[in-house]
Amino acid sequence: MNDNLFPVVIQAVAGPDYTVYAYMLDGTVRKVSVKHLIKQGGVFEKLKNPDFFKNALTVMNDTVAWDLSGRFDPSNCIDIDPFTVAEGEIVADPLIVA
Repeated sequence: MNDNLFPVVIQAVAGPDYTVYAYMLDGTVRKVSVKHLIKQGGVFEKLKNPDFFKNALTVMNDTVAWDLSGRFDPSNCIDIDPFTVAEGEIVADPLIVA
């Protein structure tokens, strides 16, 4: 990632075991686990529900987010700091079938 740029997520895909594949504007795909956030509880407790984790996952505020309202309101979501996402492991695109 170019350190001079603010990291921007353009797509997020749910993976197994509470992981997210974040497609970044710089062309990389980052694998981010949110299991540790779920263990913290609080606002992240809602992510424990596998259906919510998968179906509410989206991109808001230029980062990985979960829509709480169903209206894609960027002020009503659970989102992860984009710099945290950008620190995730760079992986091959999981959507490309070999």
